[in-house]
Amino acid sequence: MSDWPLRRIVVAGGGTAGWMAAAALGKTLGDFAEITLIESDAIGTIGVGESTIPPIRTFNNLLGIDEAEFMRETQATFKLGIEFDNWGQVGDRYFHSFGITGKDHWSAGFQHFWLNGRDRGHDEPYADYCVELVAAWAGKFAHLPGDGLNYAYQLDSTLYARFLRRLAEREGVVRQEGRIASVQTGEAARIASVTLDSGQVIQGDLFLDCTGFRALLIGEALGEAFEDWTHWLPCDRAIAIQTESVEAAVPYTRAIAHDSGWRWRIPLQHRTGNGIVYCSAFLDDDEALERLLRDVEGEPRTEPNRLRFKAGARQRQWVGNCIAIGLSGGFMEPLESTSIHLIQRAVLRLIRMLPMAKVSERDVAEFNDQHMQDMLQIRDFLILHYKATERQDSDFWRTVAGMSVPESLTQKIELFRETGRVFRRNEELFQENSWVQVMMGQRILPTAYHPIAAKLTDEELRRFLATIRDQIARTVASLPEHHAYVARYCGQGRPAASAA
Repeated sequence: MSDWPLRRIVVAGGGTAGWMAAAALGKTLGDFAEITLIESDAIGTIGVGESTIPPIRTFNNLLGIDEAEFMRETQATFKLGIEFDNWGQVGDRYFHSFGITGKDHWSAGFQHFWLNGRDRGHDEPYADYCVELVAAWAGKFAHLPGDGLNYAYQLDSTLYARFLRRLAEREGVVRQEGRIASVQTGEAARIASVTLDSGQVIQGDLFLDCTGFRALLIGEALGEAFEDWTHWLPCDRAIAIQTESVEAAVPYTRAIAHDSGWRWRIPLQHRTGNGIVYCSAFLDDDEALERLLRDVEGEPRTEPNRLRFKAGARQRQWVGNCIAIGLSGGFMEPLESTSIHLIQRAVLRLIRMLPMAKVSERDVAEFNDQHMQDMLQIRDFLILHYKATERQDSDFWRTVAGMSVPESLTQKIELFRETGRVFRRNEELFQENSWVQVMMGQRILPTAYHPIAAKLTDEELRRFLATIRDQIARTVASLPEHHAYVARYCGQGRPAASAA
C-alpha cells in the first residue's frame, strides 16, 4: 500500500482518547503508516472516566489484550451495572444492570409477563429476575461459562492510558513530547501541520483531535460548530477526588442524586474514585466541594480536580482530514459511563472506513451521521434520568421534571407508559432492558401489557417466574465474593495463570 493517501497519521493529544486511538491504529496500520502521538507532560488529563460499559471488552479483545494483565495494570475491578440512589424520589434505589431481566418471548419482553404476574398477586421485585443485578447487590462475581455474567470494568483511566501507550509503542507508534502552539490549515478545511512550542513542525495526512475540551484542531482551527444540549442536560460542573478504600470493592458503580445533581462512587482495587456533578445555576462551587468532602468515605489521596463542561456535540466529527475523538467532539456527563465507549466507537468506525485510494466524502458523511446518531441516542437516555423523576424537593429537580424533551424521548416514554414496549433502533447502544430498568426504576409503569402474557394459566405463570428466580438465586449463591475473586484473578503480584 505504498500509494495509500494517509501515510502520516498524527494523534494530537494523549490521555485515554489519544492512546486508545493510537493503540488501535498501530495494531491495524503499524506496518505501513507512520503514526505519531503528540503529548505534553505539562498538560494534565481529565482522568475521571473510570467506569466503563461492556463493549470495552470487545475493544480490548481486538487489541489482543490479556484481561487479567490489563486489570492488574489498571487496578480494575469488575462492574455489573450502576446503582441509582434518590433519582425517582429521595430514598429510592434501583439498578441498571448489564444483563437481561427474565426471559423474553419472541412477541413480548419479560416485563409484560412480570406486569401480568403482579396483577395476579406475584409481588416479587423485578430486580429478582436479573442475575447481574442480584450478584451485584450480593457483592459476588466470577466468570461463568457462555458469558453467564455480562460485565465491564471500573478502572484507573490514567493507568489505562499508560497501559495502552506501551501497546501502541510496541506497534511502532512514536510519542512526541510537546505542547501544540499553533495549527496550520490548508485548502478545503484541511489541517496541514501543527507547530509545537519548541518550534518543531509536524505534518500529517490525517489528524485525530484528542485535545479534550480545548478542541484545538476541530474547534479552534477548523471552527466546527458545537450544538449545545445544556437546556436538556443542565449539569455543567464536576469535582473529582480519589480516596483510600475503606471497604471491599463492590462490582458496581453508584450514582447518588442530590438536590442539584448527583455524586459518583467507583471502587477500584487500590482506591475509590469519587465525584460530584452539579448545575452551577443551583449550587455554587464552594458548597459543592464542601458536600463532596463531607460525603466521601476514606482519606483523600489527591487534591480536588475541578471541571467545567457543556453538554453537547460538534455538528460534524470528521471535517476535511481531521477527526474529533473523545471530548473534542462533544461531551455528556458520565452518568451512564459512555465517555470511553464513544471514544471506542469513533476509533473502530474510523478503522472500518479507512480509505484505500482516496477519502470518500460519502464515507465522511456516513461517519458523521453514525456518530451523531450514537450521541443523540445516548443523550436521550441520559435526559430520561432527569425527566423521569417525581422529586419536587428542590428548584433543580422541579426544573428538569418540568422541562420539554426531544420528541424522540417523548415517544419512547409514552410508548412504554401506554403499552410496556420499547423498540431499539438500528445499533442503538442501550437495549430494551436498559430502558425498562431505568423507566420502571424511576416509577414509570406501563398501564397495559401484551396479551400474550395473559395466555399463561396461573400455574404456568407461577412456575415460569419461580424457575427464573430460583435459577438466579442458585447461581449467585455459588459465586465467590467479588473482592476475593479480583484478588485471586488479577490482584497485584498475582500472575494471570493463578485465576480459578
